[in-house]
Amino acid sequence: MDNPLGEPHIRPFDYAEKMASIDRDMVNSPPHYNQEIECIDAMAAMASGCKMPGHQAYCWQNIFKYLWRWPYKNGVEDLKKCRWYLDRLIKELELSNDK
Repeated sequence: MDNPLGEPHIRPFDYAEKMASIDRDMVNSPPHYNQEIECIDAMAAMASGCKMPGHQAYCWQNIFKYLWRWPYKNGVEDLKKCRWYLDRLIKELELSNDK
């Protein structure tokens, strides 16, 4: 089934199904980070070739991580964590632009 934007329908992630189908390795492959592609692999791809100071990169990747996992793990709590890191990154960028 297609969505209104004409993109193929992606079956919603079923956490219970994922937990039942994998060996519970919460260190190497936790299900809330592992859908079709591992979150960490997507993060590596997005950061490839990007030049930014370490702490800014840390905030950016945490923003991505919490956006990635919010529907699979902690819901609104993860969105709030994402917002916290986004606000922190914005503040840091604004301060660096003032110099």
